Amino acid sequence: QVQLVESGGGLEQPGGSLRLSCAASGFTFSNYFMSWFRQAPGKEREFVAAISISVLDTYYADSVKGRFAISRDNAKNTVYLQMNNLKPEDSAVYYCAAGPASRVSGSYSMPYKYNKWGQGTQVSVST
Repeated sequence: QVQLVESGGGLEQPGGSLRLSCAASGFTFSNYFMSWFRQAPGKEREFVAAISISVLDTYYADSVKGRFAISRDNAKNTVYLQMNNLKPEDSAVYYCAAGPASRVSGSYSMPYKYNKWGQGTQVSVST
């Protein structure tokens, strides 16, 4: 059974940090491009960060560049999103997504390229 399970969300103050985790099972994790997307109320799902199967290549939305860092541990079948200097506009449900490298490569910011999604974890940034 294919599963992506996110954890680590919560309420944080502006300027604070959170670390999201996404544990994968039921497929060959190391063959999949892994990404994080987010969706705020009333808005479309948007790309946040992606990491290639080689681990060497990472990609970020301009809005989070320099503040967020994506990483993966292929031995643990887990992808992480370290979020620093959080801002209120970072508040959203964060989703983990997986897609075959051959399908995603070059189009990592397109949600339709991913065929596996987690249930999401809520991140709220507020005083």
